[in-house]
Amino acid sequence: LGAWAHAQGRETLARACEDFAAQAPVRGPRVLPGPTGESNLYALQPREAVLCLAEHDDDRLLQLAAVLAVGGRALWPAAGAPPLPATLQAHVQPVDDWRTAAFDAVLLHGDAARRREVLAQLAQRPGPLVALQAYDPGDAAIALERLLVERSLSINTAAAGGNASLMAIG
Repeated sequence: LGAWAHAQGRETLARACEDFAAQAPVRGPRVLPGPTGESNLYALQPREAVLCLAEHDDDRLLQLAAVLAVGGRALWPAAGAPPLPATLQAHVQPVDDWRTAAFDAVLLHGDAARRREVLAQLAQRPGPLVALQAYDPGDAAIALERLLVERSLSINTAAAGGNASLMAIG
């Protein structure tokens, strides 16, 4: 996205891509210390799908930069979506009606009235609550950590005499 933005003369977006890439946390699993007989892993993973809502293309592209920086997938309302090259379109799923789409986070650039409208629509959705990150138009301070989920795995190898593969025998 950064290279495309630079080629299109969108220097603000290109700089935002660089900034997000520098801020993005490492997502791979990390081994955590623990007591003898225990293996602990911790990882950050991108949310399944992030809905990006904005009135202006610059804000929607900024949202896409944030989602891509953490390795996520963006959902955009199909109407009014800015044109993207095929390599970037692979990371964006257009949706006809976002209110019926499946997503687990929302980025919104809009005024107070738009925020209230989106919050009311989110509250009407069945299922789990979805986090909304709301920003003023042009605000580039998107919190990348909110586009990630934490995953941890703890394996008690002591229960199998220190050999976790013994627990799978059966």
